[in-house]
Amino acid sequence: MSEIDVPGPVDFVLIEFPGDRPLAPAADALLGLIDRGLVTLFDLAIVRKEADGSFSGMDLDVADGAFVAFEGARTGMLTDDDLRQAADAMEPGTVAALLVYENTWARPFVAAAMEAGGVMIASERIPVVDVMAALDALEAQD
Repeated sequence: MSEIDVPGPVDFVLIEFPGDRPLAPAADALLGLIDRGLVTLFDLAIVRKEADGSFSGMDLDVADGAFVAFEGARTGMLTDDDLRQAADAMEPGTVAALLVYENTWARPFVAAAMEAGGVMIASERIPVVDVMAALDALEAQD
């Protein structure tokens, strides 16, 4: 089995931004990850939640044009229900990027693990704020 035969882990992330902030730095960082082959972007949707709680999906060129380079990132994995759930998690007056991506960097490991008979039996994402808090606590002990 080769790394081309298996995908890396696939994740989604919802990143909320204040409604008036430029998104170009985040889009540029994502493009850098893709260019280096670390991730493969499957889907990207931009969601705006209004002050009254209503929401809408946005064209990628509308969100200050930052994400227009990803306009073809649509596999169909994201549904209208996913956008609705994303909006439910968002604060009013914000914009969010909802991404589905493959951790392409992990393909060789996944292939080798499967070749050795390994089967993933659990997986969970640890929230960044929890990781930062744990590292801060560790640093405070020194």
